[in-house]
Amino acid sequence: MSKLLPKITKQIHSKDIREVLEKNFVSILPVWTPLQLAWVNNVYKTFHDYEKFMIIMHLLTQTFEAYSKNFVKLNYEEYFDQNEIEIDKINVTVISKSLNIPKETTRRKINELEEMGAIKRKKKKIIIDRDTWPNIKPQETIKRMSRFLSTFSKICVNEGLIEEPLSSESLTETCKEYFSFIWQLYYEMQMPMLLKFKKIFGDLESFHVNGICLTNHALNSKKIDNSEMSKEFYLEKYFFALKRDDAGVNAMSISDISGIPRATVIRKLNKLVKRNFLKIDTKKHYFSTGVHQTKLMKVQKKTFYNLSKLTARIYNLSLMKDN
Repeated sequence: MSKLLPKITKQIHSKDIREVLEKNFVSILPVWTPLQLAWVNNVYKTFHDYEKFMIIMHLLTQTFEAYSKNFVKLNYEEYFDQNEIEIDKINVTVISKSLNIPKETTRRKINELEEMGAIKRKKKKIIIDRDTWPNIKPQETIKRMSRFLSTFSKICVNEGLIEEPLSSESLTETCKEYFSFIWQLYYEMQMPMLLKFKKIFGDLESFHVNGICLTNHALNSKKIDNSEMSKEFYLEKYFFALKRDDAGVNAMSISDISGIPRATVIRKLNKLVKRNFLKIDTKKHYFSTGVHQTKLMKVQKKTFYNLSKLTARIYNLSLMKDN
């Protein structure tokens, strides 16, 4: 029996996905922002240290690249079947420059990862022991991402980009079947975002805290009919609104949502207010000021650029499976 070949003329291009994202920005951003926040929340609650996570993320991306370069594709079960993942040699200087972490801090974080057993040296091999973090499997992230992509596929149908919407179940299956390939693309989307926001905020805890306030704005904006709004109007009046009675969030809620200790949250909130990212009202609720809107949306634009590449790949793989 001859193997069915994909319909090349019907493949989806990232440029077309990007155009649909931009055209439907107002309806997509309130859905995308909570998805990203859920991922950041999980990162902190699992690692309690963004820099250690970024080092692990960097090392795993190198392994994914090695798999891809050598035509190795691992599905979700194969990848997580073993608790140990072999990684390439650790170059402190390269990691420091890639992640914009001071060299001595990088060295110290790697030593701490070794002391806790996350990174181990076995003869000539260097491995990451996933048993160190019981919740490291991205099961929920895949489900959330698949639900988002399924919702977005309906918009793509309306825009004439694809013929039928894709179910979240089929998209989850695709992500798991091509896991090592897709997760490399996923990390290549998330890592630049973290690095750019770290540069803007100075640290990722501040980015995380500010992100919760913005997500609160986004969730509240879903209560209104924004279908006829321009991107500029929506961002100014709703997403980055200076102050709305129903859009504030307090320090305790931010701590509960993020997992960041309340004392640290308060310290970061004070810093964000001082730098005019946030304002506080008499009820001690925090709101975005919108002052730094241009810088933040520049990062979002680049993230959407990488999201369009990831989305196109996943859609094409899903559609090829269905042929």
